Amino acid sequence: MKAVIMTTPGNPDVLTLTEIPIPQITTTTEILVKLKAAGINPIDTKLRQRGTFYPDAMPAILGCDGAGIVEKVGAEVKGFKPGDEVYFCAGGLGKAGTGNYGEYAVVEEKLVALKPTTLSFAEAAAAPLVLITVWEALFDRGRLEKGQTVLIHGGAGGVGHVAIQLAKLKGAQVSTTVGTTDKARLVRQLGADEPILYKQTDFVQAVLTWTQGEGVDLAFDTIGGQTFFDTCGAVKVYGDLVTILQPDQAIGDLKVARNRNLRLSLELMLTPALMGLEQAQRHQTGILEQCATLIDEGKLNIHLSQTFPLEEATNAHKALETGSTTGKIALLIA
Repeated sequence: MKAVIMTTPGNPDVLTLTEIPIPQITTTTEILVKLKAAGINPIDTKLRQRGTFYPDAMPAILGCDGAGIVEKVGAEVKGFKPGDEVYFCAGGLGKAGTGNYGEYAVVEEKLVALKPTTLSFAEAAAAPLVLITVWEALFDRGRLEKGQTVLIHGGAGGVGHVAIQLAKLKGAQVSTTVGTTDKARLVRQLGADEPILYKQTDFVQAVLTWTQGEGVDLAFDTIGGQTFFDTCGAVKVYGDLVTILQPDQAIGDLKVARNRNLRLSLELMLTPALMGLEQAQRHQTGILEQCATLIDEGKLNIHLSQTFPLEEATNAHKALETGSTTGKIALLIA
């Protein structure tokens, strides 16, 4: 089969298209999926730059997100049959025999959900990692409730555009930072109540004004760096701040967070995969199942801004690394 592999860390040009054997089912609970599309995520570019979690298993196939058609199933697979259209977040972290930048993937049944029928394969492949990340961040970590206020950083991005929608579905009021007026229009279409042009406006002051000086109940940081520390001042006393990045205490300190008695949470949706936490993995698959229902009911949309053919994975990585894309990017697999 055709697959894009990396043999060494580096710039996007280390990704090369090659022919490798089709992966084979090796356990009774695995599924062979003929992939139609693969999602591109920031974790892909980070692993490409610095190396994978399994450096001794090179070469590696990247890509955590995939969507396609079930071709074969293991003897004990009960929930799927050949011909089913599925989507999932599995593999792509460098472990041998995994990854979705290719024509086929073998995935454990517990990680797979039926694809939303209203989405194309490309849209479906762009969705799993961000759906799980946002759900866990807002609901599992942040405990978001109806009537609360939330600040979402980077609302026009891959994670942010889903976070706006899920927060609104919960009944929250949403403010979000964006970089341009075009992105402000996009997030309003997604349901945001208060877009903040952070390049022109102090977002902390804007949030405090919006909340009559209290701050938001929950802030969701998708940017990291100084933004994480600045955000502490935009959260109400005893509020929640969830980040998907590792705070760098060489940049700032947590004095404001401590003074305001904030509850700080770190969200890494890859933890169940890296630690082999079966119950948590099944929880994540349940999130995909619930989100598929919301999507098919027209309550949740995936904004797919760009697609590239598999052989142009290098260009897809370059596009993502510009930092100016909206929504998600996916690879199309023939």
